Order: sequence, then structure tokens, then C-alpha cells
Amino acid sequence: MFHRVFLSHPRQQAGTPSGLVKPFAALALCALFAVAPDSLAQEKVLNLYSARHYQTDEQLYSNFTRQTGIRINRIEADDNALFERLKTEGRSSPADVILMVDAARLWRAESAGLFQPVQSKVLAARIPANLQGGDEGKGAQWFGFSTRARIIVYNKMSVNPADVPTYESLADPKNKGRVCTRSGSHPYMLSLIGAMVQRNGEPATEKWAQGMVANFARPPRGGDTDQIKSVAAGECGVTLANSYYYARMLRSTKADDREAMSRVGFIWPNQQSSGTHINVSGGAVARHAPHREAALMFLEYLASDQAQAYFADGNNEWPAVAGVMVKNPAIESMGKFKPENVPISAIGRNQVAAQKILDRVGYK
Repeated sequence: MFHRVFLSHPRQQAGTPSGLVKPFAALALCALFAVAPDSLAQEKVLNLYSARHYQTDEQLYSNFTRQTGIRINRIEADDNALFERLKTEGRSSPADVILMVDAARLWRAESAGLFQPVQSKVLAARIPANLQGGDEGKGAQWFGFSTRARIIVYNKMSVNPADVPTYESLADPKNKGRVCTRSGSHPYMLSLIGAMVQRNGEPATEKWAQGMVANFARPPRGGDTDQIKSVAAGECGVTLANSYYYARMLRSTKADDREAMSRVGFIWPNQQSSGTHINVSGGAVARHAPHREAALMFLEYLASDQAQAYFADGNNEWPAVAGVMVKNPAIESMGKFKPENVPISAIGRNQVAAQKILDRVGYK
């Protein structure tokens, strides 16, 4: 059994200070995390702050409670809202485990001191080292539990896929007027650019960013799904999108989505060189977790074969643990690819440099 509370982003709550919630939500949270009466004093609980909002995660959490007897109190919000709430709560935060999406956001939370180091033989053995984040020698502070790829999506009628085989090729003058993306400052883009800084260095990455700006079909706007639809409509010829957005549209039963997907194709970028950029959904033990043992049990549970399948399939992603199979027709239809091998922690550390590059070239 678990309890669930939703928080909206602070900026969406008119007249509400950052990091706070509306009165009804605040009351709900107080009730949720109130000290239990004597009859429930020994009840085992886990307070989970999650930026994931997928229906299949319900089974994921229910299975954990059945296996351990630990009841989950869950608060769901986007990453920014969780970040602000954790900062506001400080040492009094009831959070035990924090789940976030994207290396940029995980690194930001780590840098703000919201996580604590974890020593776990289970996690160290099952989660690849390049999908862990934290200071070396002190234990990992967060772990990637599912992965997604940053793919190139192109219009099949107007773009030859041979013209856009790599991230770097999008900045080639031959693609002038073809490129659309979401905001360069969005974490998905910052993580990609952070990986490019790690692989190619800042000067080469800045030159690439300049070429991207020169090739824009329109100013950056919208989310990844919007980019795919813009390519399908011919507003632009090529874009970048996380793989799960593409898979989600492949699985859609909506006539408009099916029509859009018939007009686009995708590419696994950089298959002859560095490999396709990979990002994560990840989790960590909160800095002031009141139930640290339960928090560690939950993270280790997320690394189990059963949980990995639920965790990844909930958002059309891939398990972080090698050998775990997910039965997802859309993902299977996209085939296999060569992923890049840049440590996720390095991508996080390069966020500041990535943003400075964007500011210098005017990539809004």
C-alpha cells in the first residue's frame, strides 16, 4: 500500500512562494508525514519524492511493499519542484529516496547537497560504473536505473538520412534552415552538450553550437514531442529527441500520431564514432533520510530484474542492468545501437560549461 500526493511546479502556483505548496497540498503533506499514533509506531515506511509519473510504476511500488512490508508515502512533482521543496525543507525533510530524470538534474541536486553517499555491494555490482554519480572514494551518491538515447529524427520526404548521421552533422552548412530543437538550456540538451564537451572539448563544442544556431529553421521552442511533430509537418527537416518520445508516438493509437510517424524516420547518431548519447532516470538516498535502511533497500530493489523491467518499460526506456529483458514492441522495433561511453557524472559536471557555451553563441 502506498499514499500519493502530487505537487505542481512552484511557478505554476500563482501567488505561492518558490518551494512552497498551496494550502490544501501543504495540509495533505502534513497529514501524510504526521507522526503515527502508538498503534502504528512500528509500521515500516518509506517517503519517496519522485519526478516519475508513469502508470506502470504503480506495480513497481506495490511489489516492493509486498516483498518488504514497507509502506511507501509518495510525493510526485517535476524535478524543479522537488529540488525547491528539498532545499526549503532542509534538515527537516521527510524524504528518504529521491527519483529524478536526466543527469543534469541529478547533478544539480548532488551539487546542492541533497543526496548522501551510498555503499552497496548490490548496486555496485549491478549498476554500471558509468551510470553512477558522486565523488570517487566516498561512494556513489546516485544511480541510473533506466537509460534513454538522444536520437536524430528526420523528415523522410525532405532530408536524406546520409546528410545527418551524427550530432556534429546537424551543424553542417548543408543543413541550413532544416534544424529545430527545444531550448538549448533544457536539461536534455544541456546533458547532450555536456557529453560533447567531455568528448570533443569546449572549443569544438562551441563551434558546433554556432553551426546549430545558423541552421535553425525556427527559434527553439516546445518539447521533444513538439519537435517530432514539427518535422512531420515539414516545419523543419531534422531534430533531436529522446528515444522514449519517439517510442511513445510509435505506440500511440491516435490517428494524428500515426500519420505523423509515417512521415518521419530516426537515426542512432555517431554509430561510426563515439556512439549515441545516453541519459538516465536515477535515484538517490536523501541527505537527511529518516529511514535510511528502507531507502537503501528500495534502491537495491530497483536494481532487481523484476523492478528493472517495470522501471524501464514505464517510460519506453532500457534497463540499466545488463541482461534484463523488456517486452516493448516499439523499443524492439527501433533495433540495437552503439551507445556512447561517457560517464554520466562527467556529463553533470560539464553543465556549467555547456550553459556558458549556449549563452555565448545565442542558443536560447
